[in-house]
Amino acid sequence: MLHGVATKGGIVRSATKAELRRSIRVLKRASAPASASTASPQLEAIAACESGGDPTAVGGGGIYRGKYQFTYGTWQSVGGTGDPAAAPEAEQDRRAAILLSRDGTGQWPVCGA
Repeated sequence: MLHGVATKGGIVRSATKAELRRSIRVLKRASAPASASTASPQLEAIAACESGGDPTAVGGGGIYRGKYQFTYGTWQSVGGTGDPAAAPEAEQDRRAAILLSRDGTGQWPVCGA
Protein backbone atom coordinates (compact mmCIF):
# COMPACT_ATOMS: atom_id res chain seq x y z
CA MET A 1 0.00 0.00 0.00
CA LEU A 2 1.18 3.51 -0.76
CA HIS A 3 2.05 5.45 2.39
CA GLY A 4 4.41 8.07 0.99
CA VAL A 5 5.32 9.83 -2.21
CA ALA A 6 8.86 10.67 -3.23
CA THR A 7 9.25 14.29 -4.31
CA LYS A 8 11.68 15.58 -6.96
CA GLY A 9 14.28 16.19 -4.28
CA GLY A 10 14.02 12.59 -3.10
CA ILE A 11 12.21 13.51 0.10
CA VAL A 12 9.25 11.31 0.99
CA ARG A 13 6.01 13.02 2.03
CA SER A 14 2.72 11.56 3.15
CA ALA A 15 0.37 10.58 0.37
CA THR A 16 -2.84 12.56 0.03
CA LYS A 17 -6.22 10.84 0.17
CA ALA A 18 -6.63 11.40 -3.59
CA GLU A 19 -3.26 9.75 -4.28
CA LEU A 20 -4.21 6.80 -2.10
CA ARG A 21 -7.56 6.40 -3.89
CA ARG A 22 -5.81 6.51 -7.30
CA SER A 23 -3.31 3.90 -6.14
CA ILE A 24 -6.08 1.61 -4.95
CA ARG A 25 -7.89 1.92 -8.32
CA VAL A 26 -4.66 1.09 -10.16
CA LEU A 27 -4.05 -1.93 -7.94
CA LYS A 28 -7.62 -3.16 -8.43
CA ARG A 29 -7.29 -2.85 -12.22
CA ALA A 30 -3.94 -4.64 -12.14
CA SER A 31 -5.46 -7.54 -10.20
CA ALA A 32 -8.63 -7.72 -12.31
CA PRO A 33 -8.91 -10.63 -14.73
CA ALA A 34 -7.52 -9.84 -18.17
CA SER A 35 -10.90 -10.71 -19.68
CA ALA A 36 -12.67 -7.81 -17.90
CA SER A 37 -12.91 -5.88 -21.16
CA THR A 38 -15.26 -7.07 -23.87
CA ALA A 39 -14.41 -4.28 -26.30
CA SER A 40 -13.37 -4.67 -29.92
CA PRO A 41 -9.84 -3.64 -30.87
CA GLN A 42 -11.26 -0.41 -32.33
CA LEU A 43 -13.03 0.46 -29.07
CA GLU A 44 -9.95 -0.49 -27.03
CA ALA A 45 -7.92 1.98 -29.11
CA ILE A 46 -10.54 4.70 -28.54
CA ALA A 47 -10.58 3.97 -24.79
CA ALA A 48 -6.79 4.02 -24.59
CA CYS A 49 -6.79 7.46 -26.21
CA GLU A 50 -9.76 8.85 -24.26
CA SER A 51 -8.97 7.66 -20.74
CA GLY A 52 -5.89 5.48 -20.83
CA GLY A 53 -8.40 2.61 -20.65
CA ASP A 54 -9.45 3.58 -17.12
CA PRO A 55 -13.16 2.78 -16.53
CA THR A 56 -13.20 5.17 -13.55
CA ALA A 57 -11.64 8.15 -15.36
CA VAL A 58 -13.27 11.57 -15.04
CA GLY A 59 -12.22 14.40 -17.35
CA GLY A 60 -13.29 17.78 -18.61
CA GLY A 61 -14.03 19.09 -15.14
CA GLY A 62 -16.37 16.16 -14.48
CA ILE A 63 -18.26 16.35 -17.77
CA TYR A 64 -16.65 13.28 -19.40
CA ARG A 65 -16.81 10.04 -17.47
CA GLY A 66 -15.61 6.47 -17.70
CA LYS A 67 -13.47 4.48 -20.08
CA TYR A 68 -14.95 6.17 -23.18
CA GLN A 69 -15.48 9.59 -21.58
CA PHE A 70 -19.27 9.59 -21.94
CA THR A 71 -21.33 12.63 -21.06
CA TYR A 72 -24.38 11.78 -18.97
CA GLY A 73 -26.62 12.55 -21.95
CA THR A 74 -24.74 10.28 -24.33
CA TRP A 75 -24.60 7.53 -21.70
CA GLN A 76 -28.36 7.73 -21.22
CA SER A 77 -28.96 7.76 -24.99
CA VAL A 78 -27.42 4.28 -25.24
CA GLY A 79 -29.40 2.91 -22.29
CA GLY A 80 -26.98 3.64 -19.48
CA THR A 81 -28.17 4.74 -16.05
CA GLY A 82 -26.30 6.42 -13.24
CA ASP A 83 -22.68 7.51 -13.49
CA PRO A 84 -20.77 6.01 -16.45
CA ALA A 85 -17.52 6.07 -14.42
CA ALA A 86 -19.17 3.89 -11.76
CA ALA A 87 -20.51 1.32 -14.23
CA PRO A 88 -18.71 -2.00 -14.69
CA GLU A 89 -16.17 -1.99 -17.50
CA ALA A 90 -18.10 -4.61 -19.49
CA GLU A 91 -21.22 -2.40 -19.39
CA GLN A 92 -19.19 0.59 -20.58
CA ASP A 93 -17.86 -1.58 -23.43
CA ARG A 94 -21.41 -2.62 -24.40
CA ARG A 95 -22.71 0.95 -24.33
CA ALA A 96 -19.73 2.18 -26.36
CA ALA A 97 -20.36 -0.57 -28.95
CA ILE A 98 -23.98 0.59 -29.24
CA LEU A 99 -22.82 4.18 -29.67
CA LEU A 100 -20.20 3.22 -32.26
CA SER A 101 -22.67 1.19 -34.31
CA ARG A 102 -25.30 3.94 -34.09
CA ASP A 103 -23.16 7.05 -34.69
CA GLY A 104 -19.77 5.85 -35.90
CA THR A 105 -16.63 7.42 -34.47
CA GLY A 106 -18.05 10.95 -34.47
CA GLN A 107 -18.60 10.85 -30.71
CA TRP A 108 -14.81 10.63 -30.34
CA PRO A 109 -13.60 13.27 -32.83
CA VAL A 110 -9.94 13.05 -31.80
CA CYS A 111 -9.61 9.46 -30.60
CA GLY A 112 -11.99 7.91 -33.11
CA ALA A 113 -10.15 9.29 -36.15
